[in-house]
Amino acid sequence: MKNDFKKPLNWFKLDNAAKIFPPTSHGSNTGVFRLSCELRQNVDEDVLQVALEDVIVQYPHMGMILRRGVFWYYLEQTTSKINVEPETYPPCAALYDGSKSYLLRVTYWRNKINIDVFHVLADGAGAIKFFQSLIQRYLVIKYKDIKINENGLSSTIQSRASDGFQKYYSSKPKKIEDKIKALKNIYHIKGIKRDDGGISVVEGVADVKKVLDIAHKFGTTLTVYLTSLLFSAIYDNMYERDKKKSVVLTVPVDLRSYFPTDTTRNFFSTIRIGYNFMNSHSDMKSIIKSTAQSFKNEITHEKLEAKMNMFSSLEHNFLLRPIPLFLKNLVLRLSGCISSMGETATVSNIGKFKLPDGLEKYVKDFGVFMSTNSIQLCVCTFLNRLHFGFTSAFENSDVQRCFFKKLADDGVEIEIRSNEYHKEGDYNA
Repeated sequence: MKNDFKKPLNWFKLDNAAKIFPPTSHGSNTGVFRLSCELRQNVDEDVLQVALEDVIVQYPHMGMILRRGVFWYYLEQTTSKINVEPETYPPCAALYDGSKSYLLRVTYWRNKINIDVFHVLADGAGAIKFFQSLIQRYLVIKYKDIKINENGLSSTIQSRASDGFQKYYSSKPKKIEDKIKALKNIYHIKGIKRDDGGISVVEGVADVKKVLDIAHKFGTTLTVYLTSLLFSAIYDNMYERDKKKSVVLTVPVDLRSYFPTDTTRNFFSTIRIGYNFMNSHSDMKSIIKSTAQSFKNEITHEKLEAKMNMFSSLEHNFLLRPIPLFLKNLVLRLSGCISSMGETATVSNIGKFKLPDGLEKYVKDFGVFMSTNSIQLCVCTFLNRLHFGFTSAFENSDVQRCFFKKLADDGVEIEIRSNEYHKEGDYNA
């Protein structure tokens, strides 16, 4: 592989989105997300280790560790090697445990490769580029007859490790109207939390064309249709006394689509979509119409820029800079608690996984999962397969079951899996 590593990335500050994760990651919400790849054959650990060592050179910030400064956390380069290991941890298990902790874990089990990433390193879109490079390199080493161009990436190490928030920050942030803040009575999903404090994972796989056809019949996009479906599934599991409350879904938005950058660090914002079933109809057409309008209103260049500048302005405020980190952590932790009170669940369409021609035949599927203290749905596609990754802090899976039933009722065939993490003794099975 071509190496464009010209000078070391010794250290850098956390980007604006990353700052919230160290003080707010605890319990089932570890701030860790997982990308997984299901191959057609079992994983070769030695080959995967070589592939990781090759690719981490192209993405050195993915191997950094988190240090605690007087005023802010920062990331620092380490010369230690990340070792591939069999999967013994549950999905999205905590990674950060002091300044010597790796923030990236690479594991395998049978024919599946996983990376778990602490969100301070990257967002989903950025980590996908790293993961695709890892899978590509693994397959090229494993199957020596593969002929593809491996002359390096189109961007440099410095551009991939750049801070998009700094690049596009304007010192004159505009005020934005937040309609969700006007909703005083927001529904929070109830249930018994898992005894181990972790998350439950339910996967579903469907033909992406069939789901797209249904979305198009409703005259909407895939993301709007699936968001509306989650609204409906949550509503069907609400107690009667709770149905007067508003359901609010948080939706991450990849800012790279609006502000061009090659960064593979965090560069995302979020919007919140609310629906009150007491004041509106509960049929899918009504939910979709309202959801589509909310997406149209919230996802604009102007609003995303204003929100990005509003949060970035706190970092640039010279009065806040000298405040010690422990006080900033208290404020950020409180801010995170207040923020979580304003949402019911989260839905995220990560987008498409892509591999060069000639490699796709070796891969069956990709998946995405995110830690949460409630319920989160992550969606991604690979070839003709649409993957649903539900994670939940609760023991029951009523919302997930209802979501998939509604898809099936619309005529979609779904392969559903519930994968508790693999205990060490399972490797000989």
